[in-house]
Amino acid sequence: MNEQVEMYIEKYSAEVVVMFKTLRRLIYDSGSFELTEKMWAKLPSYYSGENFVRLIPFKDHINIEAQAVITHKEELIGYKITPRGMLQIYVDQSIPSDALKQVFEETLGR
Repeated sequence: MNEQVEMYIEKYSAEVVVMFKTLRRLIYDSGSFELTEKMWAKLPSYYSGENFVRLIPFKDHINIEAQAVITHKEELIGYKITPRGMLQIYVDQSIPSDALKQVFEETLGR
């Protein structure tokens, strides 16, 4: 894990850290593209060329900014999608791994 990302995520609860690491692993497992992990505007970001996914942790949830979230909203029923198209997953919700792998692959593989 990128040192800046690791230092950033350490300030959150253990539940959020576990969720973050699970989502991060899904990003890396979603395709065979070359990824760069870095902080952008103080947010953990994953780039493949110009395409990106951002994981934005909060006290009790993580927002996922990925272009393909909107195209998979039917598979993400039960999860909140913000007006800006970010997916919110709360610590008491399960992670929709299959749908997210598709979202990440489509977003980063464009």
